[in-house]
Amino acid sequence: MKLSVISQQGKEAIVATLSAGEFLGEGCLAGQPLRMASATTVTDCSLFRIEKLLMLRMLHEKHEISELFVSHLLSRNIRYEADLVDQLFNSSEKRLARILLLLAHFGKESRAEPVLPGVSQDSLAKMIGTTRSRVSHFMNKFRKLGFIDYTTNDGLMVHSGLLSVVLHD
Repeated sequence: MKLSVISQQGKEAIVATLSAGEFLGEGCLAGQPLRMASATTVTDCSLFRIEKLLMLRMLHEKHEISELFVSHLLSRNIRYEADLVDQLFNSSEKRLARILLLLAHFGKESRAEPVLPGVSQDSLAKMIGTTRSRVSHFMNKFRKLGFIDYTTNDGLMVHSGLLSVVLHD
């Protein structure tokens, strides 16, 4: 799923992507009266709705649920903080490399990883705060350098070499 916001001028920004097993809408538990972002699926998925009162009761009564949920919140907060630092201090090329690695869940194993299907260059541009043409330029550069590959049936593949773009100063 993608979480996005739209400015008054109609410009969309993707503020987060969610994977299987993640929560969304947790702001209601803290009394957030209005959602700030819209959630849109980018692949087929199943959603489970948990009523607010049931979730609150489970958080109070089920220790394993509250640990899982707090872990989720802390991980999400760390990710948002890293995204903000990335947006403030890194070039669009580094931001694109980082988002591709994140979308491919890179680091779990030392091999090429497929990126979620259906992630367009336009969506990538909205995620990193640049234009689609800049994303296209960097994607072509990454492909020529062997960091990404479009030739497999899995869609876009991300290779370990892309990490050098993120780590290079």
